Amino acid sequence: MISLSHVHKAYGNKPVLTDVSVRFPRGRITSLIGPNGAGKTTLLMLMARLQNPSRGELSLDGEALDSIAVRDYAKRVATMRQAPEFNLRLTLEELVAFGRFPYSRGNLTHEDRQAIDHAIDFLSLQPLRQAYIDELSGGQRQMAFLAMTIAQQTDYLLLDEPLNNLDMKHAVLIMRALRRLCDEQGRTVIMVVHDINFAANYSDHIVAMKRGAVHCSGPVDEVVNAARLRELFDLEFEILRSEQGFVCNYFNPTTSRELI
Repeated sequence: MISLSHVHKAYGNKPVLTDVSVRFPRGRITSLIGPNGAGKTTLLMLMARLQNPSRGELSLDGEALDSIAVRDYAKRVATMRQAPEFNLRLTLEELVAFGRFPYSRGNLTHEDRQAIDHAIDFLSLQPLRQAYIDELSGGQRQMAFLAMTIAQQTDYLLLDEPLNNLDMKHAVLIMRALRRLCDEQGRTVIMVVHDINFAANYSDHIVAMKRGAVHCSGPVDEVVNAARLRELFDLEFEILRSEQGFVCNYFNPTTSRELI
């Protein structure tokens, strides 16, 4: 479990997160949702140790984050940032191998190669194994970076908008893969998601952020309701439920509290 207790983050005099206390359950998919500027990515980057809190405490399975050695942390928590910049001319296989750096420091072992093979096979990327990253489509590149993250073989995966700029097919493929990671391997996935329908249908747990604070959090059934989503996004919602899941209809809101 990753826990935050009274966490604050400011850039100069501008507060970004204010008194955030929240827990992310182990072995589950948690989606961070909320309007732009709510602090979702900042919260994720604090958990990834890519930024430091201004105040407050963060812990991983009961250990303070800042007490864990960087190399050890990289064996427990993997991070995929939004639209990662990568200008090296590498094949997909070579990119995925970077996920093994915390273990081998670049000298790949038999165990490393098995992890690389597994990640590529898990996402059905074998036909693209020797393709160069700069020759892939945006969706294929996103899958390649996810494979690199999976190859790191950590208990926790932190993903910043993994569905950004993807078509429907690639978005579904990624969400199904994350669901399998959780269900079949017991991994913990924490991700920033803007599409409320993907969050509602693939997550176990949701943390909703607004204006730098936790608006609400809990199991999907508790968070995904018209009243809470209306308060969160300032939009009217109609929640349609079936055996297959949820449809959160916000496409034709009957009213809006303010111009957006």
